[in-house]
Amino acid sequence: MKQVSQAFSQEIEKLYFSIVRMIFTFFEKLVEHFSLVENLNILDNQQFDWVETLEANSAKIGLELNEILKYREQLPNFQDISPEQSAITQDDRWKTYFLYGYGSKAEQNCARCPETTSIIEQIPGVTTAFFSILSPHKHIPAHRGYYKGVIRCHLGLIIPQPFFKCRIRIGDDLAFWQEGKALMFDDSYQHEVWNDTDGIRVVLFLDIIRPLPFPLSVINQYLINFIANSSLVKNGIDNQYKWDKRLEEIFAKVPEAN
Repeated sequence: MKQVSQAFSQEIEKLYFSIVRMIFTFFEKLVEHFSLVENLNILDNQQFDWVETLEANSAKIGLELNEILKYREQLPNFQDISPEQSAITQDDRWKTYFLYGYGSKAEQNCARCPETTSIIEQIPGVTTAFFSILSPHKHIPAHRGYYKGVIRCHLGLIIPQPFFKCRIRIGDDLAFWQEGKALMFDDSYQHEVWNDTDGIRVVLFLDIIRPLPFPLSVINQYLINFIANSSLVKNGIDNQYKWDKRLEEIFAKVPEAN
């Protein structure tokens, strides 16, 4: 009887997630037609009036990043915070320093980067923000984001040379980061990353709520909140809380000279 009950529960769970996926797929079709910014894989920065301010403050952000990078080897890997990322990264060559995750603020991390946090908090619709740190010769295989209702921004902070060996494919197009410049793209397109250089690549990684007309904007916010309350995201937030204590101890130590 217990086995029958478990099997029934599993089938109900499968049905539930199937329905949820159908809802998200249907709404993504509406996003394609009604988005207030262009529906392309790589977006024009001029559609976002806050990008200019973000780029103008890249040097301030870079100064705070430099302090964080003194402890680079001890920072969490992406999969340490978000275990499902192990599908695309299993080593210790993609480090992260989270400031926001689906609207949840990493208070201690933000306190170490007050200028960066202040700049981020002036951007409308930020859901996620972190320093994304790729080690030399790191490859991130092709994947797509959870949902088209957000737009991805990468602010180039440290871009190794030669620049053409550090690149991202978004859909059918290759793009290259530039220091102090934002790359805006739709991560619901399949994308893939290579750092084929001998240096580290660091961007400020931001997810922004996609501009949509009312009432689609309200539905979009509801779906984003649904994701934020999912077990996957909640587990990630719990992992960040666990890392807070470790990072507090790490940052209390004097970093070793490189």
